[in-house]
Amino acid sequence: MNSTRPWHPQRPHNALPELPPAVDLETKPVLKQCVTARAALADLNRAADQIPNPGMLEISLPLLEAQASSEIENIVTSADTMFRHLRAQEAADPATREALRYRTALLEGFAGLKASPLGAETVERVCSRIKGTPMHVRRDPGTVIAGPTGIVYTPPVGETRIRELLANWEDFLHRADDVDPLVRMAAAHYQFEAIHPFTDGNGRTGRVLNTLFLVEQGLLSRPILYLSRHIIAHRAEYYRLLLDVTRASAWEPWLLYMLQGVEETATWTTTKIEAVLRLRDETERFVREHAPKTYRPSLIDLLFEQPYCRIADLVDADIAGRQTASRYLHALVEIGVLRDRRLGRERLFFHPKLLQLLTEEPHEFIAYR
Repeated sequence: MNSTRPWHPQRPHNALPELPPAVDLETKPVLKQCVTARAALADLNRAADQIPNPGMLEISLPLLEAQASSEIENIVTSADTMFRHLRAQEAADPATREALRYRTALLEGFAGLKASPLGAETVERVCSRIKGTPMHVRRDPGTVIAGPTGIVYTPPVGETRIRELLANWEDFLHRADDVDPLVRMAAAHYQFEAIHPFTDGNGRTGRVLNTLFLVEQGLLSRPILYLSRHIIAHRAEYYRLLLDVTRASAWEPWLLYMLQGVEETATWTTTKIEAVLRLRDETERFVREHAPKTYRPSLIDLLFEQPYCRIADLVDADIAGRQTASRYLHALVEIGVLRDRRLGRERLFFHPKLLQLLTEEPHEFIAYR
């Protein structure tokens, strides 16, 4: 039942107002920020279109987003560890497996947009994939959000009320077309976190939904926006502004925070893509000059799709038979393009310059010698 009592952090917030709120979401500062965020997304889409092989982006960038989004929830692993276990998830530690499931949820959600629009069913599928077990809307009370000083928020309780709020959330996403899609994304993200429909996985599910909505609205061509990077860098502000919307209806600061995050991370991701393209050209040039018998465009593409690769990956991609594939990879180790290491019984060949470029802040690399 929807209570009308004032919000209190220790009482279930069943009176959570439905969307749109009774305030002007599209203030002048918000609309001004929408313009620059849209421009940054357009630049990102143009950079992505320059990539000759989309797999170069759709493996690495969602993985970086998965690592950061998981870290927000204190599920800590490294991007390098995730790359290393991408083809051998069963051998990874629990945190790495859970972060890799986030990446899978993001890519499956992206593929699923072709069949059905974003909605409450998507929400349950995404959360179930992230958690690795069927997840359903909460039926029992007891879920709270705590901070260093105690309980800071108690989400709505009762399956019926939660489903009512999710139905309104879905309706706002798709029917409030008089509101800019970027503003809808940011407002809907607050609302989803406030509904907090599951016992666990809400934050990560909500961040997957942000990307999927931007793709669905045509603002993002692929699920490659590294938005969790902004949240990691400003995590305390993220949680403070979320709570300020609840306790003071402070929508404008929250919307500006999210829109600035879109602009900043779109610009960062664009610059990173441009650096990866430069490295690909440099790697291709160096291999052609120093290992011409090994050079194959498809092999270069594979090295940039999978910073850690196996002999079997070359075989599966029809680049070469097993013996020849082994010879190719060892030749690339000899000239310094790749290094190799053991993972259990397998030998992995990895591209150190690419891994460094993807996992560290600078968008630069040292040329081959």
